[in-house]
Parts: sequence; C-alpha cells; structure tokens
Amino acid sequence: MTIPVALTIAGSDSSGGAGVQADLKTFAALGVYGASVITALTAQNTTGISGIHEVPADFITAQIDAVFGDLDVKAIKIGMLAQRGAIEAVVAGLSRWSPKHIVLDPVMVATSGDHLLARDAVASLRTSLIPRASLITPNLPEAAALLDEPIAESEAAIASQGRRLLAMGCRAVLIKGGHGHDSESIDYLVDGSGTIALAAPRIATRNTHGTGCSLSAAVAAGLAKGEGMEAAVRAAKAWISAAIAAADRLEVGHGDGPVHHFHGYY
Repeated sequence: MTIPVALTIAGSDSSGGAGVQADLKTFAALGVYGASVITALTAQNTTGISGIHEVPADFITAQIDAVFGDLDVKAIKIGMLAQRGAIEAVVAGLSRWSPKHIVLDPVMVATSGDHLLARDAVASLRTSLIPRASLITPNLPEAAALLDEPIAESEAAIASQGRRLLAMGCRAVLIKGGHGHDSESIDYLVDGSGTIALAAPRIATRNTHGTGCSLSAAVAAGLAKGEGMEAAVRAAKAWISAAIAAADRLEVGHGDGPVHHFHGYY
C-alpha cells in the first residue's frame, strides 16, 4: 500500500490539542501519513500558554531537507512560525523543494489571546509566504490583521477582505467564521471564480482548542489524497464540525479542551 504523505510545519503544543500534535492526529484520522517540522516548542495546556521556545532557523531548514530528501510529500500545512527567521527558512525550503500544495494557516493569535507571531514577522508573512500558498486559512481577526483593517462584520465585508487577501498572491482564501456569534458558523472560500459560503450549525461547547490547526490540516490531507480544492475544503469543514460536536466526550483539561480528532473511531 502506498499512503499519501502530508507534512505539517508548525509549533508543538505540549498538551496535544493544537499545533503539530493536532495536525498529525488529523492526518491519521483522514488516512494520510503525517510528517512534521517543528518551528517552536510551547509550554501550554487548555488554559493558556506559559512559554515559547523558538527553534533556530538552521534547524528548521535541516528538518525540511530531511523530510523532503526522503519522503514523497503531496501537501504541506504551515502553522505557527513565531518569528521572521522561521518564515525565511520555510520560504527558502519551499523554493528548494517546490511542493504542489501549500495550505497556510496564518497563526497570529491563539484562542486564549496569546500572540504567536512577532509583529516584525507579519510583513514577511504577507510578502514572502502568502504568495506561495495554494490556500490561506485566516479566521476573522487574522484576516483583519493581515489587511490592517477592522474585523469584518458582514458577508459582503468578509468577501471583500477575502478578495484583497487573494490579491496578495495566494490561489485561494478560506476565511473562517468560528469567531462569529450567529447560529451558524460560516466559512467563506474565495478564489478567482468567486466566493462560496460554507455553513454549519454553531456548536455550543468551550472545547474548541486546535480547531483552526485541525481544519487547515484536514484540507491539506484532502489535497494530499488528490482532491480538488473545493472538495477538500468542503470535506474538511464537515469533518471539523463533527470533531467539535464530539469534543465534550473527551473531558480533557480544565480549560478549553481539544476537539475529538478520532470521533469516527471512538
């Protein structure tokens, strides 16, 4: 059996609910072999982040070259990069290895409110990494931050922000609506053909730790398996909605617990 390989380039979550750990669980749940490049170590749990230890850029480079030098990577998910040196190392690695599918989750602020991207690194994210992405997956606050604008509050404003993000050079944008307050959680997929609204019932739970990481990893898994972009996004949306709906079954931690990545199995 030849299994498709997806790579996550992201930070480590010591509590296992987000970051690299969430990505690898997502890949496994969706039938994809997961490899990883760790860009930062975080001391965190379901109540917040108490410390971040950045991985040196040259070691990020070494990890990238080790993975691509041996494995047939079909898709990449990029998450927390923390600082400009990490972004530059990843951009250089992408230039060397030219992966077909790149899903970029522009992780800037954690659900807990902790800042995860240095302010001087935002410009590098905009100009060096976003133009290489097949898809970027900002939530509403991240989309606004990337554009230096207020958070969009209407469907028309969200679609407009999506088009301006698309103009930065990526091939598609998925603006996640999980930070909204309506009865439905609506994500907006924007590409050169227009805007598609993807709705799901908003689930009443505090256990949403790692939702954004897992959604972008699920899209990367679909692309690794050969799905088209819209199909991969739709499948990822359905899967993460089910993972959130099952999250309360886990009872992990004392704060905002993780989603249930393996809801289809137990």
